[in-house]
Amino acid sequence: MARDAFAGHERRRVLRLAGMLAVLAVAPRPNITVAQTAAGSPLKIGMIGAGRQGGALGTLFVKAGHPVMFSSRHPDTLKGLVGGLGPLAQAGSVEQAIAFGDVVAILVPYTAMEGIGKAHASALATKVLVMDVSNPIARRDGEDLVKWVGDRGGAGLATAKLLPGARIVRAFNAIGSRRLAELANRPGEPVGVPIAGDDPKAITVAETLIRGIGFEPVLVGGLAMGKYLVPGTPLGGEHTPAQIRQIARSLN
Repeated sequence: MARDAFAGHERRRVLRLAGMLAVLAVAPRPNITVAQTAAGSPLKIGMIGAGRQGGALGTLFVKAGHPVMFSSRHPDTLKGLVGGLGPLAQAGSVEQAIAFGDVVAILVPYTAMEGIGKAHASALATKVLVMDVSNPIARRDGEDLVKWVGDRGGAGLATAKLLPGARIVRAFNAIGSRRLAELANRPGEPVGVPIAGDDPKAITVAETLIRGIGFEPVLVGGLAMGKYLVPGTPLGGEHTPAQIRQIARSLN
């Protein structure tokens, strides 16, 4: 069943991309088109969370030419990070980063996701892509939260419940912050990044951003597959694109 579902997603993805390239339209921002994202044009990216993972991923986006606003409850603490990245990087509050970004990436302890949804769901729902890089981790977030997430089908579907209306794609959930810079644009075959999402246009934008920083995105399915994009699962860690496809076919 998992193999058939994965194959079906691959077929639908080919048809979907062909259709989107024909119409050349991405919602909701009229100034962002599929043609632009396919060409790798810069997109403004708001980073919710600027810890180790947020700092590492945001740095790669800056180096790829995207304007990035890192955010924190205390933006002044980010001066050192943005000061070393040049004019494309700046710091602000979470609200400012969301307003700034065409794309928003969320990299926070999962306990913060509910509060982000309550405060900012309507704004996040206007974005072409919300990249969910957050994982529920029992030792940090508590067993009760991890159970709540599991009861809703895992991370991905749970995030969609907490951020209603957002165009969510899970990505970079199982590659550690220390390895991101080392693996980006490595010689030879790129490292694969499994992604999961339900919105075709958001998936297209995510794929373009991921390729632009030197990885190869591999769509493993819809948000229901997001439960596998965490450390400790078969898709966790570092894999080639071919290995990711093989693993995804075996999941049930």
